Amino acid sequence: MRRETLYRRYFKDNLFLRFILIVSCIFVASIIVFSYLMLMLISQSAVQRQMDIQRKTLESVSNYVEHKYQSVQDIIRDVYRDGDLASNTTFLLENPFGEYVEHRLDRFFISNESNSDVVQYFQNKIDDDPDIRSLMLYSANQQVMYFYSNRRQFDMVSTNAAHSFVPDTMYLDEASNVSIPNIWVLKSLGMQRSPMFSVRVPISNKASLRNIGQMLVYFDSASIWQSMKNYQQDFKGTILVLSAQNDVLFDTSGKEYGKKYLELQEMTSDEDISLDGMVATRLTQSQAGYSVVSLISKQELEETYSSARNTIITIAAVCILFAVLLPAMFISSFAKRTHRIIRFTRKVKNGDLNARISDSREDELGQIAKSFNDMLDELNQYIDKVFKAEIKQKRTEIATLEARVNPHFLYNTLEVIRMRAVSSGAKDVGDMIYSLSVLFKSYVRPKARYTFKDELEACKMYLELFRIRYTDRFTYTIECEKELENLPVLKMTLQPVIENYILHGMRTGQKDNWINISVYPQEGVIRAVVSDNGRGIAEEKLSRLRLDLEQDDGLSESESFGLRSIHDRLKLMYGKPYGIELMSEEGAGAGTTVIITYPYPGEEEMNHV
Repeated sequence: MRRETLYRRYFKDNLFLRFILIVSCIFVASIIVFSYLMLMLISQSAVQRQMDIQRKTLESVSNYVEHKYQSVQDIIRDVYRDGDLASNTTFLLENPFGEYVEHRLDRFFISNESNSDVVQYFQNKIDDDPDIRSLMLYSANQQVMYFYSNRRQFDMVSTNAAHSFVPDTMYLDEASNVSIPNIWVLKSLGMQRSPMFSVRVPISNKASLRNIGQMLVYFDSASIWQSMKNYQQDFKGTILVLSAQNDVLFDTSGKEYGKKYLELQEMTSDEDISLDGMVATRLTQSQAGYSVVSLISKQELEETYSSARNTIITIAAVCILFAVLLPAMFISSFAKRTHRIIRFTRKVKNGDLNARISDSREDELGQIAKSFNDMLDELNQYIDKVFKAEIKQKRTEIATLEARVNPHFLYNTLEVIRMRAVSSGAKDVGDMIYSLSVLFKSYVRPKARYTFKDELEACKMYLELFRIRYTDRFTYTIECEKELENLPVLKMTLQPVIENYILHGMRTGQKDNWINISVYPQEGVIRAVVSDNGRGIAEEKLSRLRLDLEQDDGLSESESFGLRSIHDRLKLMYGKPYGIELMSEEGAGAGTTVIITYPYPGEEEMNHV
């Protein structure tokens, strides 16, 4: 029930909140899925990179141990290749050391040539390899161990089976090529047990191929670190070097040396397995009988991409925050603008036609607001054009009706007076009365369609009336393009301008007065220009007349009543671009120009004005 109330209150009738919720859910879900896929990709890549580092480290360590194993094999191989050296080595291992010395001296005196010294040969090999801790030659027949202590001192130790376990251990370890140094051998030589690995090679009689002993070379296990120097910064976990018996020959942690590591007994080479939260990789060298193992915990693997994971989570959180906030801010702004439009439409509905939406943006809502404002402007203009124009037209008609005192009676009276003047010989007076009566008749006679031709004809009658009165004192011209004569026009929009010239502008004492009326189309409108060479208008008065034309306070009783009535009627009927413009300069012959702008009538106005 609670959920249903919240839905109805906040979402059911609120399109924008529903849209924010849907968009935010889509964005959040997309960001989470994308972040998860990126995390999986980066984590797999990081784990694969780390495992590649582990494998390269394994290969480097294995190559190092194999190199040492091969170097020991090369020592014995070089012995077999040198016949003299092989003979002396065989003699040393099969006979006591004193006899070996006599044997070398005898051969020297017999052949008068030096022969190879086994002791010096192996001493040179120790000097060539700084990683060698000790080199030993074991004689199986003599049960004697020849060895180099402190790298330079050659010594020998008796390892008689009656007093030592060395012969037994040497026999048992015969199959171990790479192993940890035997504890009994170390004790017999007086050496301390330290991290070392032993490489064992059997020695045989070259002639009979019978095994006569072994060579043991002890290498410092710490030297294996040198093979890992290229990977020490990126390497993680632990590296173990195991013998064939799974004894730890080398351990990067320094804790497992000498111990047996049986957990990986069943593991094959080049195989990654999980073992108690660890990932193990083993690389076996079958010929030498050792293997190199990499152990890295899953937690350490996770640490390889933990920074990337934290970065992705942080970026995802920020993106989710923006995915929620930005649509909410944008849509909230959109909703506020929409609600403002709704609020203003309600004001208009309640009759406030002056309400306007303030929105300067150019997007869809801005265009709606602009269209709404334009609609209100056109509506107000239409109201002014239709209703106010009709009201003012009625006022004008009332004023005209009040001014008319039985127009038909007056017209008939004027006709009687004209006939009396003609019969009395006053032809000019008759002409004046005729012009006045025709002019008056044109004004009071109702006509469905009033054109420029009618208006200009009335102007002509008016000017003709005063031309007769002021004989030879002024002239007039009327010009109108043929295509404009039959276009509809508001009645009495030119005659008051001409009347102002006759009353205020004409210089009655001069004979060169003239007035010109010109009607022509220009840029989609119709211009009627009335120009004269009268007295002109003073600058201050001209400014007052222009201001009076622009004031919107109804009909005025000022001296500009005629011009103001024309200007108001045109403006109310057609809008602000239409009306009267005044231009004048004060002085004799300076003159005044009045420009009246009419709209070019549309199809509807062609039949009704």
